[in-house]
Amino acid sequence: MTQTDMTPLQRLTKVLQLGTPSNYRNHTYINGESLYFPTGRVYGGQVIAQSLVAAAKTVPPSRLPNSIHGYFISAGDIHQDLLFDVENLRDGRSFSARRVNVTQAQGSILTAIASFQEHDQEGIEFADPMPEDVPDPDSLTSAKQLMEPFAEKSSFAKYYAKKSPFDIRHATRTIMLGADKKSASNDSGKQMVWMKADGKVDAPQAMHRAMLAMGCDQIMLEPILRRAGLSIATPGISYASIDHSMWWYRDIDINQWHLYVQDTPTAAHGRGLGSAKVYTQDGSLVACMAQEAMFRVPNMAETPEKA
Repeated sequence: MTQTDMTPLQRLTKVLQLGTPSNYRNHTYINGESLYFPTGRVYGGQVIAQSLVAAAKTVPPSRLPNSIHGYFISAGDIHQDLLFDVENLRDGRSFSARRVNVTQAQGSILTAIASFQEHDQEGIEFADPMPEDVPDPDSLTSAKQLMEPFAEKSSFAKYYAKKSPFDIRHATRTIMLGADKKSASNDSGKQMVWMKADGKVDAPQAMHRAMLAMGCDQIMLEPILRRAGLSIATPGISYASIDHSMWWYRDIDINQWHLYVQDTPTAAHGRGLGSAKVYTQDGSLVACMAQEAMFRVPNMAETPEKA
């Protein structure tokens, strides 16, 4: 199957598989390639997910990712290969720690530390409950359908309509097409979004967790825009992730719907912080995440865009 024959999900699966590892002392080196993204830069969610997979190749299969903390150093070029340098920091009785440095010709584009834990260890257990009365995902319109009418006018609309490997459905009003003035007037960035793979994934658990990292990056900054009275269509807006942290507490099946319960506590100095709790459809809290980003918005002194 050629790349042009692949679905977006098949292409993502191939890109996440990475190359053949080579070892030198306590470092493992692995090559990778990039997916298309409208900016021409390496997509942050992709390189975080690849870093997790690269690190997972250096630990026993019984140890699964429990967290990753990544800092985006500079923009990457989607036309260049990526080199993942995985450093073995520690292997303990229960946990393994790895540092991943991702480089291209111009230098580092991301550095991350990932932690892996022996699966199914016993301990204390509790979780916040999933919100009640959330609309069923099958009753909602997908982002692909929403963006299809605009696909020939906007590269971002075309990406979400035709090239995203995920089915994304907003349970609260989407800001893909315009600002949410009601939320902004209430000083709220709260939103809920359903997401799953747009197709079938048959892969180890570490890959499912990596795909969750990839998928969440498509919506993590929306609460900040929502609370600010902006949208991804705001003229002249630019934003870029600064760092991204994730914690996994239970197994992921990316083929199933997951509900992202999102919010933003603060924004200042051209930066905003987004957070999310991720639930399965039956209410199990499986992961938590936080992401900070830089925002640049022309004419911020003027009235925010109309809904």
